[in-house]
Amino acid sequence: MSMHMIKGVQVHGSSHKKKKPYTENQLKKLETEWRQYNKNMRRTNSHDMQFHEFKDYVAYVRGEHKPRTKKEFIAYAPPKQIIRDTKKYPSLKTSDTVPSGSTARKEPQKYTGDLIIGIGVMHKSNLVPIMRGTEEAKDIASMRR
Repeated sequence: MSMHMIKGVQVHGSSHKKKKPYTENQLKKLETEWRQYNKNMRRTNSHDMQFHEFKDYVAYVRGEHKPRTKKEFIAYAPPKQIIRDTKKYPSLKTSDTVPSGSTARKEPQKYTGDLIIGIGVMHKSNLVPIMRGTEEAKDIASMRR
């Protein structure tokens, strides 16, 4: 079975056509484009995309350029651990040690005055002190303040 009889396959001729060499004016124009291309690559911080030689840029324009392959992946190896020769001085007082001996228990705080009669509860569970000689208890009872 020949190629022209297979559905979907089109053969238009040889795929290896010889390309015409560039004229001197075309080469001058390509050289200015090459310099501009390298300048743009430096401007966009793509230094590895530049062409160091003019013949490589010409091959790129013609479609003959083969891009460089990425370097093989190298597994990360952590650097060797450096052991410093330092003296360790023990701390005399640190927060992680429990002091020896006994300490007195702290007394709980108590209100000993006579200004505050008690504590009232207003709306939204708000605790309010009620003072002697004021109308706060009545205001809290009627929910006004």
